[in-house]
Amino acid sequence: MTVPVFRFAPSPNGHLHLGHAYSALLNQQMARDAGGRLLLRMEDIDRERCTPELEQTMQEDLHWIGFDWEKPVRRQSEHFPVYSEALDRLIDMELVYPAFLSRGEIKHEIENLGGNGGWPRDPDGALLYPPTDRQLSNAERERRIGEGQPFSWRLNMDRALEHIGEPLFWTELAPENRAVETAPRVWGDVIIARKDMPTSYHLSVVIDDALQGITHVVRGKDLFEATSVHRLLQRLFDIEPPLYHHHALILDHDGEKLSKSRKDTALRSLRQEGVTCQEIHAMIGL
Repeated sequence: MTVPVFRFAPSPNGHLHLGHAYSALLNQQMARDAGGRLLLRMEDIDRERCTPELEQTMQEDLHWIGFDWEKPVRRQSEHFPVYSEALDRLIDMELVYPAFLSRGEIKHEIENLGGNGGWPRDPDGALLYPPTDRQLSNAERERRIGEGQPFSWRLNMDRALEHIGEPLFWTELAPENRAVETAPRVWGDVIIARKDMPTSYHLSVVIDDALQGITHVVRGKDLFEATSVHRLLQRLFDIEPPLYHHHALILDHDGEKLSKSRKDTALRSLRQEGVTCQEIHAMIGL
């Protein structure tokens, strides 16, 4: 019988807040109820914003709220060659292409294509990448790369969906283990990696979950839509998908998602103000 494996995977680019506490402790509670394992992963591919000092602070705060995980901690920054190998597979399958447009150029190109205000946006509100770079010849791509032009690797969404040729689903545990049909097309040609970083959140999270044997992904509902991209990548890499539970978010007084930049909900600040671990659990309803 397979032992369930859960994980909490923050990015050490700021201080943990009450929303992180809820997600971490919910993972712990569900892992214990299932008789499973609980892992901690640091999603620190952004080496400019993620620091060892912030990771140390996170681990201290997690210990303080009673979160206990298996050692060692997996750090994504230590596994870039693994993600590079996965990227190479997608390149060999001709499912990704180098994309050269900056944010400003994306908007300008869309205007040239007559998109203006009617151009579609992804679930995060970003304009979908125009088809311009898809149509470049291999010679032109090689010329630009050879000249040192900055670029990112984007998934050719149409080609990827044609490659799998079938609808994809994931199992959402609540409510009632329902099957959710994916809709990755709404994301357009998502970024898979960058010139100076052989991965992105989408790629690294899929590869890590597979390598760590994660069976249950418990995370905030703000990542619900992103699961469509993750299921697509799992299918392209022949990865068995985990079960998913996208939990409700802890919101501020204005009904907005909490931010790492806000001190009033940061665990570190609350601890310094004399709030107890038990009071934290009560605040988040666990």
